[in-house]
Amino acid sequence: MILQTPFAGQVFLTLAREGRLVLPPAEADEVVASLERTLAIVLLRLRLLRALRRGQFVSGPHDRMGQEMADAAFSELLCPGRLEVASVELPKYIEAVRRAAGQIGGNDGAAGPR
Repeated sequence: MILQTPFAGQVFLTLAREGRLVLPPAEADEVVASLERTLAIVLLRLRLLRALRRGQFVSGPHDRMGQEMADAAFSELLCPGRLEVASVELPKYIEAVRRAAGQIGGNDGAAGPR
């Protein structure tokens, strides 16, 4: 089964490497921070799902972890496999945004910055 995804991490990476995706550093910093927060949530939910599949139930202060586990399970029920895909794609977005702001070296020489 091919999982169709709305993610386009490789496209953004290519555009950034070619210099066709350009962002001001301040704007890129905000975007990267937001993407990193999202990635942290995705990775937490994946860990919780794996624990749930092993029959381990996690609880924490004020049962916050229990709610996180429920959110992760619900997310997986609605969109099976989407968290796994997001865990692969979000780092590509982060790299692309950093490249677009000049925070990571280089274009691959295809097109210069515009």
